[in-house]
Amino acid sequence: MDALLYILAGAGVGFAVGLTGIGGGSLMTPLLLLFGFPAPTAIGTDLMYAAITKTGGVVVHHRQHTIDWSIVARLAAGSIPASLMTIWLLSNWFNNSDAYARILTSSLGFMLIMTALVLLSRRKFVKSDQTQGMVSWLQGHAQVVTFIMGFLLGVLVTLSSVGAGAFGTAVLLVLYPALASVRVVGTDLAHAVPLTLVAGFGHLLLGNVDFLLLGSLLIGSLPAIHLGAKLGQRLPEILLQRLLALILLGMGIRYAFI
Repeated sequence: MDALLYILAGAGVGFAVGLTGIGGGSLMTPLLLLFGFPAPTAIGTDLMYAAITKTGGVVVHHRQHTIDWSIVARLAAGSIPASLMTIWLLSNWFNNSDAYARILTSSLGFMLIMTALVLLSRRKFVKSDQTQGMVSWLQGHAQVVTFIMGFLLGVLVTLSSVGAGAFGTAVLLVLYPALASVRVVGTDLAHAVPLTLVAGFGHLLLGNVDFLLLGSLLIGSLPAIHLGAKLGQRLPEILLQRLLALILLGMGIRYAFI
């Protein structure tokens, strides 16, 4: 019965991802916490889930030549070492997963809030005259800023499993305005896969991955993603994303401060 429940949960998250385009980490990890899984297990399992489910998208984008591999390399140069460093710190500074569970939960809350704010305001931020100077400065130093943002994403994604999707995409939209939207998505996906894979294997070594749970989630989510994507073409994307952003904001406040 538990396996069936997890399959249905995977289907629900997969359908929502296909419908809204919002990354599964923002939805899956809070759901697993609601099911009673410890934060380390929820985050570690979700990272492996994300690496597997995003791989198919990278293959498609690579075939369509919609990935800027130079940007991927700059992001990964910061994020992969940062992820490895974070895993090392969790492994060597704490006696067990219970000792750092609160850090993971708070990081999850913070990233859910950030993701929600990005979804609610990223278009206004990019177009605002008040931020034009700052945005211009960031774009003028795009290579260095990309590396720094990759480093921050490496730490935060490893701690929370959230951020490689909506947050990473927003960063690319700001830093590379000339990059076509489809290339932004493809580039972000291509960076998310190695990051979540490295972070996921790190959590695996820490004992934070539940393989029965992972398999059940994949069985439910993979077909549901395609179903949600087809239905999402007929529904107002912005309205759906804003509604889901408000839900993420509420969950983020709960895990960050409660």
